[in-house]
Amino acid sequence: MRLSRTEKVVNQVILAAFALFAVVPLIGVLLSSITPAKQNSGGFAIPKTVDAHNFSAAWNRGNFSSYLLSSLVVTAAVVLLTVVLATFAGFAFARMRFPGSSVLFYLLLLGLTLPTEAFIIPLYFNLRTVGLTDSYWALILPQTAQSLGFAVFWMRNQFRAFPGDIIEAARLDGSSELRLLWRVVVPPSLPPIMTMAVIVTMWTWNEFLLPLVMVVSDSRRTAPLGLALFQGQHLTEYSLLAAAGVMVALPIAVLFFALQKRFINGMVGGISSR
Repeated sequence: MRLSRTEKVVNQVILAAFALFAVVPLIGVLLSSITPAKQNSGGFAIPKTVDAHNFSAAWNRGNFSSYLLSSLVVTAAVVLLTVVLATFAGFAFARMRFPGSSVLFYLLLLGLTLPTEAFIIPLYFNLRTVGLTDSYWALILPQTAQSLGFAVFWMRNQFRAFPGDIIEAARLDGSSELRLLWRVVVPPSLPPIMTMAVIVTMWTWNEFLLPLVMVVSDSRRTAPLGLALFQGQHLTEYSLLAAAGVMVALPIAVLFFALQKRFINGMVGGISSR
């Protein structure tokens, strides 16, 4: 269906309005982060002078080197485990037949309907019983389990779209299921796998409730939790708060823009035809 010129203009105006609505607050935070503390009243304003020392002050006073390292460790582990497990499980549900596969798949999907608040308390006592609280494992294992429902659903749909003739030809040639998966199916499926990894990375990096409940040691606190604690200590120091917010959001922003093309290709194109 072809759109008229008026419809195209209206669509562009609406999209521009939504983009402006999303971008203006971000610009305000960036401007606030480079505004000298004495000039910052917390509103949207272009600074008369630039003060980049806000970042070093927030970094040193907020212990963000430790918080960002913890977030990096947890996020990398969760994404790696989720990608590997979801790839195996997605292929099994999509291309293998075994008793109870449908029941198991829909049971796994139930995880998408459960908010963290519904199981955080029993989860805490379970992990405390086995001695895993206040450790990285208390963050890695639950967040991996949280991500698997979506990740397996995503990979199952992608593998079901993979050409069946290629899979059958590989099986006729004597290829094992494991070799078939990693040598035949995974290479052209990298765009959707990358898309899923980026989504899980953003979810894991921004997780707040699990670190708040599971972690006590300051050295294991993640960046969002550290930012909340920093905000409580510097409630009216707007320049420091803005600088800290920029530092916490910057790694994910850089990752997204670096992988933006692959992310969009994975969302729109799915399995590569090459």
